[in-house]
Amino acid sequence: MKKMIIPGGSGFLGLYLARYLSLRGWESIILSRKETESEYDNIRYVQWDGKTLGDWKKEFEGADAVVNMAGRTVNCRYTEENKRQIMDSRVDSTKVLGEAIAACQNPPKLWVNSSTATIYKDTRGDQPANDEYNGVLGDDFSMNVAKTWEKTFNEAKVQSSVRKVALRTAIVLGRDGGAMGPILNLVSVGLGGKQGPGTQWVSWVHVEDFSRIIEFLVEKEEVEGIINCAAPNPELNKNFMRKLRYVYRRWFGFPLPTFLLKFGAILIRTEVELVLKSRKAVSKRLAELGFEFKYKKVEDAFEQIV
Repeated sequence: MKKMIIPGGSGFLGLYLARYLSLRGWESIILSRKETESEYDNIRYVQWDGKTLGDWKKEFEGADAVVNMAGRTVNCRYTEENKRQIMDSRVDSTKVLGEAIAACQNPPKLWVNSSTATIYKDTRGDQPANDEYNGVLGDDFSMNVAKTWEKTFNEAKVQSSVRKVALRTAIVLGRDGGAMGPILNLVSVGLGGKQGPGTQWVSWVHVEDFSRIIEFLVEKEEVEGIINCAAPNPELNKNFMRKLRYVYRRWFGFPLPTFLLKFGAILIRTEVELVLKSRKAVSKRLAELGFEFKYKKVEDAFEQIV
């Protein structure tokens, strides 16, 4: 039985990946800060604190892959304390995972470390999308978190047999959590119009394709380095929302101007940049490697989700 370690995998994305792999005969070990009982025979939870070595490190012996998803949520106000926790949780977990892998007699074959498509500079209008070869990195808090995260990952000293992939993931769309819940709530109450100017780009990937990409990276033994985990067709926010309304059978949605978004973000304790930032990213490397997305168009993803 193949074995996958998923640090920080107790949320929407990690659980989907673990269940996806379990249907394919994998054993998944989720490293979680909380002690949790699993409902599945081949999914286990092991407790860790995300920053110090412990008994959990023995799970890494003979594993086929590690997919690190550990990190404090960015869905919060960017106070100085929250910003510190966002940065430290990513850096500390990546460092200690490197230590655990380096201590293995039989280390994992693949280490995928989460990153984010937010690392790229805002792309507006008809500017080309950011890919792995020509992407332009930005310089604000979120972008610098991503750059520091990847730097920590690249500096981790592990065995030469361990392939390392930094996965720059776009907004993940799925039925049971993630970004879709709040967006669908807006659509259902008639607030599903464009957000802000509506001209900001939305890069996205369906949760099933995310899991298929992980499985693909395990199989492609020559792959390492940076991979953009994003569907091939980014959408402008106004078109993204219009297509969602169509699938949801809502023929009209009031737009939400920037000042209302800023006010609402304060009320629900989050940051408006999560909506207003323009992310336009695609993956040339996955195309070159022959990966085929199941959900290439956002309306197909919405049909499955809604």
